[in-house]
Amino acid sequence: MNRKKFLKKGILGMGSIVAIPTIIACKKDDDTTGSDDANPIACNTSPVETAGPFPIKTPADWVRENIIGDRSGVALMINFTIQNTNNNCAVLEGALVDIWQCDAKGNYSEYEGQLDGNFTNEHFLRGRQTTDANGNASFISIYPGWYPGRTPHLHLEIKSSSGTSLLITQVSFPDDVSNTVYMTNAYKGKADTTNSSDRIVDTENLADSVTGNTTDGYVLTKIIKVAG
Repeated sequence: MNRKKFLKKGILGMGSIVAIPTIIACKKDDDTTGSDDANPIACNTSPVETAGPFPIKTPADWVRENIIGDRSGVALMINFTIQNTNNNCAVLEGALVDIWQCDAKGNYSEYEGQLDGNFTNEHFLRGRQTTDANGNASFISIYPGWYPGRTPHLHLEIKSSSGTSLLITQVSFPDDVSNTVYMTNAYKGKADTTNSSDRIVDTENLADSVTGNTTDGYVLTKIIKVAG
């Protein structure tokens, strides 16, 4: 989704069924180009991470930009740019981007045994998008909560247009932003694990930027590099 379109319409304008604040401000309004001009030598694939917990089951059934479902929390727009390390980190068009995350209380859909019960028949906070000509894929979501032993994070898998898996990885959030978000009503207070103490997600997988506030929401951007 074009960032300007999102900022103009907001989450409620996209048909969300929950009352979540819209994002109306960020530091700059230009789109990510997907180039690695700042450091053209650093064209290495992003770190591989575990698919769990609770990996997505049928992503093709959830082709959608708005992945919120019936969850509530602080608004989050997620902007990924996918680059191809086999082509000097040129942007990769037509790649499939699958994403899944927990809700504000730390629960995942499609599985039982969650912190707040059984969500086997629910499908919130999961989705798929295809990268455009600029290698971009975007999702409308909420800021994820946390659960014991893990820093706040997103899961994603990048696949080729034919469905071949290119990378499974995770993206984490700045600790200071998470601490601010977790003081709001939908969440359960400060996380018990920081990025430095998390034993799974690589520090290289910290979001490139997370801008905004708890009233208007946040925008996350991240370049993901795969061998396409």
